[in-house]
Amino acid sequence: MKILIASKIHRLFVDELQKAGHECMTTILKNSGGLEPLIGEYHGIVVNSRFMIGKDLIDKARKLQFVARIGSGMESIDTTYLEQQGIRWFNSPEGNRQAVGEHTLALLLNLLNKINIADRQVRHGQWIREANRGLEVEGKTIGIIGYGNMGSSFARCLHGFDSNVIAYDKYKSNYSDDYVCEKSLEELFEQSDIVSMHVPLTEETKFMVNDVFIRSFKKNIYLLNTSRGKVLKTADLVENLKSGKVLGAALDVLEYESASFEQIGFDNFPEPMQYLATADNVILTPHIAGWSVESNVKHAQVLARKIVEAFNED
Repeated sequence: MKILIASKIHRLFVDELQKAGHECMTTILKNSGGLEPLIGEYHGIVVNSRFMIGKDLIDKARKLQFVARIGSGMESIDTTYLEQQGIRWFNSPEGNRQAVGEHTLALLLNLLNKINIADRQVRHGQWIREANRGLEVEGKTIGIIGYGNMGSSFARCLHGFDSNVIAYDKYKSNYSDDYVCEKSLEELFEQSDIVSMHVPLTEETKFMVNDVFIRSFKKNIYLLNTSRGKVLKTADLVENLKSGKVLGAALDVLEYESASFEQIGFDNFPEPMQYLATADNVILTPHIAGWSVESNVKHAQVLARKIVEAFNED
């Protein structure tokens, strides 16, 4: 096959595809617009989150046999239409699941132990101990919503903390194991001290975490989101931070990110974002939970293996 690599990916990917007899052409493009004049000549394309692959573009792909997404989320690619046209698609959530699990754990430990606050104070010559007394993970009930690659990785990272890890996934059942106990959403609302979101962005999950959702929890909670920014309604989170219903939040993803997750409009922060940016009980990172040195290699390995195996079967 003739394959267009339109986004940066570790060289290992090219090596593996070439070993399998495929021809790889690397032309780094900024977005889908650059694909239009090229896509008709290739059997496969490799893209990242910047690319919107919809019906119009797919219809121009006369030879296309697959689309490969470097990463996990497929919200920018019309997978339904691809399947209708007999075109395969691949992604690589296995590539960064460990990175996401570890980053989520890091956010939780930072939040509960006020590390960001204490670090900033010490750098300014303040030695404040009592106000920075932390909380232990041990004994807390941690509710994971979405138990796929990322949610299950976070559960494994929590193993050894002697916490009660429970999970809800609307589309799975019978997944209780050594790391997690399967529960209904109602049971998560009843039991959770800490809530971590690990769901894909779909019409069903868009702004799933809103005021009604947050107020459904019996306890005041800590909230983590390393899934997608638009899973959470920022204005509703802020109101619940102000009321104390949410004791603290750690967000690797934001509602106000661009579609490609590459930027946010810092010069024109909406009011809810201004609040988050100045709140001591909020930790923010720039969509880097899955962005490790190791995951860069793993994404290439996973995608290469999936493509080679799929077409070797043919």
